Amino acid sequence: MDWLLFVFLGVIVITVVLIFLTLGSLVPLGDERKKFIKMRAQSYAFSVVIVLLLIEIGQNLYLSFFSSGYSGGINPYIFLVVVSIVYLITLLVYKKKYGD
Repeated sequence: MDWLLFVFLGVIVITVVLIFLTLGSLVPLGDERKKFIKMRAQSYAFSVVIVLLLIEIGQNLYLSFFSSGYSGGINPYIFLVVVSIVYLITLLVYKKKYGD
């Protein structure tokens, strides 16, 4: 079980480093474009977070009403990894689309 934690932490560290490298590569761009690219990537990542939370709420309500109870929940490690990967991918896509 400990190795699984190290894998998740490794993925989180790698995505954080890649996000900072991508943000660092936006420096040569003008302020307006850099802000626009970051804003678009953040808004898309935020919408993914909202959709994931709505799915979790729907699952919670369904299992609460039609089952004996709800014992699940969002795994915070997986949630953080998914959100950071989505942000990194959208940041790279918007950098390629609007930066070059």
